[in-house]
Amino acid sequence: MDLNKDGQLTFEEMAPSFPGGRPGPGRPGGMGPNRSEQKLAKKFDADKNGFLDSAERQEALKAVQGGGRPGGSPGRRPRGGQAQGGTPGPKVSPGDVKNYPKAGLYDPAVLRTVFIEFDTETWEDEMAKFKNTDVEMPATLTVDGRKYPMVGIKFRGQSSFGHIPAGSKRSLNLSMDFINRDQRLYGYKTINLLNCNGDASFLSSILYSHLAADYLPVPKANMMKVVINGESWGVYSNVQQYNKDFLKEFYGTTTGARWKVPGSPQADGGLRFLGEDIAPYRQRFEIKSKDKDKSWKALINLCKVLNETPAKDLPEAIEPILNVDGVLRFLAIDVAVVNSDGYWTRASDYSIYLNPDGVFHILPHDMNEAFRGGGRPGGGLPGGPPPQFDAPGGGRGPDSPPPHPIEAAIDRNRDGELSRDEIKNITQALTALDRNKNGQIDPEELRPQFEFGPTGGGFGRPGRRGGFGRPGGGGGHGGPTLDPLVGLDSERMPLRSKLLAVPQYRARYLQLLRTIAEKSLTHKNLSPVIARYRELIADEVKNDTRKTSSDDAFTNATAPLNENEAPTPGSLNDFIEQRRSFLLKHGEIKK
Repeated sequence: MDLNKDGQLTFEEMAPSFPGGRPGPGRPGGMGPNRSEQKLAKKFDADKNGFLDSAERQEALKAVQGGGRPGGSPGRRPRGGQAQGGTPGPKVSPGDVKNYPKAGLYDPAVLRTVFIEFDTETWEDEMAKFKNTDVEMPATLTVDGRKYPMVGIKFRGQSSFGHIPAGSKRSLNLSMDFINRDQRLYGYKTINLLNCNGDASFLSSILYSHLAADYLPVPKANMMKVVINGESWGVYSNVQQYNKDFLKEFYGTTTGARWKVPGSPQADGGLRFLGEDIAPYRQRFEIKSKDKDKSWKALINLCKVLNETPAKDLPEAIEPILNVDGVLRFLAIDVAVVNSDGYWTRASDYSIYLNPDGVFHILPHDMNEAFRGGGRPGGGLPGGPPPQFDAPGGGRGPDSPPPHPIEAAIDRNRDGELSRDEIKNITQALTALDRNKNGQIDPEELRPQFEFGPTGGGFGRPGRRGGFGRPGGGGGHGGPTLDPLVGLDSERMPLRSKLLAVPQYRARYLQLLRTIAEKSLTHKNLSPVIARYRELIADEVKNDTRKTSSDDAFTNATAPLNENEAPTPGSLNDFIEQRRSFLLKHGEIKK
């Protein structure tokens, strides 16, 4: 366990091993975003046709490490209202739905139906067990009357999978080019269908994309209805993939390096400088393009310049390698819509693009936890660790990342040391992390668990229904009163703490926030979008037996303005009104 042979054990060394091994220099592994998935597809493809048929999958299932996640695992209780679902939905056939062959894939005016046909009725259990492998389930898609054979399908996401029990809606990733490399669905090779877990309105990604599109490249989004093996699974958010298709559409090229910064258990993907070794960066950033040392070294240089250059010298040093105005737009939108999975709180869940000219761009990635009130359901903490992780006597500084869950479990008194009693109870403490009782500690269980309580679909203090809670609680609590200057002293978030320490960048950031509040975060801009989608999907939501929230929560969240132009408390329109008002009255913004 003493990997560095220094005669003592760090918490990192005491962490258990997982599939893919520990991260090492120049290679993926461990629990970082580049950890290796279990490779089974080629090994069990007996007939070498590029996919696993039913018989081959049965053999592959025997080799899944740890047995895979059982399809019937209880998961965790979803947010966004009383959980429903898990019962068979209405039967639907292609002849029952409207076709839209002339509409684009992300056309906001249509609700397109995608039919998925698997070769087995046990598809859900198999896909759950194959989640952390390279096995994709082959299926035939039917969309607008046209069949698309041999599409590869997997469950996607962490919390959108790990928190949802079998039988309820879980997010899907569809590879149109699974076997036929040229196969596309209306020009796109990858389809992301999100279950909108925790978003009773179903509209967070759509509203974020709609608002942000006026300021920077952002994934497109609309709604889709999904039918699997003839049974309706309800509506999903259809969100554009960040891939070469995205680059071509927004930058006119498919070249350059791409990274995804996934939700991090350490809330530490904010571009801190971690030294010249590539290994710690691999633990935080998932490279999506060809893995080249040259790309990593450019990223490391960005981190070094960003973190180690004095504020007075930063513009001259950083502007040749970073699209600073684009970053300021990203930061302003992130805070304006209070993205609970955002950079301001988690220092993760965004995308990085290094263009062929050597300039970095920062882009939105996870948009499904915006436009909502207090609490941080995605995890993380603006400027430091959560209250329950505070160490007595200053064991953790206010700017430290949250501790690893293993550290939190075994160091019960948070003093940074292990007492005899704590060592004696290590086994019991680690067993407690296995929340779904499947005999292993999976990536989702290694995320910090923040005890905010259910929001009940309203915007009150965590654990209460309705209302926005007391004013002034926003600085570290999200919601309409989130301080737009949050995180300015956080080492975890140098895009905020370092860039906004430069006077002209801070002024530009505040100017952008004012523009967003005045022109974009308005009922004129967003209320028609809410109303249009409410009408488009309301009947489908009502008939959706697999959704993770209630009918009442959807109705309240999408409620229109009343005859006096006043919003329903706790609705999207309520958030828009209160957030806009707060920003425009903020002392730094209205100067």
